[in-house]
Amino acid sequence: MTMDAAFHREQKQVAGGMAAAALIAIVAIGIALWQADGPAQPAAGRLATALKLDLFVIVWLLASIGNVARLRFFSAQDIAGSATTVATEAVRRGNAILQNTLEQAVLAVSVHLALAAILPDPRTLLTTLVVLFGLGRLLFWLGYARGAAGRAFGFALTFYPTAFALLAGLGLVLAGRAA
Repeated sequence: MTMDAAFHREQKQVAGGMAAAALIAIVAIGIALWQADGPAQPAAGRLATALKLDLFVIVWLLASIGNVARLRFFSAQDIAGSATTVATEAVRRGNAILQNTLEQAVLAVSVHLALAAILPDPRTLLTTLVVLFGLGRLLFWLGYARGAAGRAFGFALTFYPTAFALLAGLGLVLAGRAA
């Protein structure tokens, strides 16, 4: 198999994983919005709910940081830190997962807080988004060593729900329908 053929095969696998995650995100968000018919909550309560739920998002950041620390501690090559040596493959992989998790967590928490500010009752949607974030991070982490195709579904299951929720929130703000 040529390099181009292998590349195109991997692109198709990545696209398939991302499309499946996008579909799951759309369905899950649609169900959450359909079920969200509770009474309007006070703004402080909505923000408190988002912050409480986002502890489960931040756990993934903590786990990623802890994983890199663990990998460095048990590696003679890595224990001195990244500024003094070339990292092993395991630490490079851990750092890549950590970096992506940091990026995803910052985006997700920001969007969750914005949704809490603009939706009258965001509990069901925020719970759905946090669950999808956790599943996505787990699958991303487990699939990372298998390359782009192995991590695509997990990445997209983390990213797309946040992106779609952001777009929905922006639409509500632009339409003047924010709480």
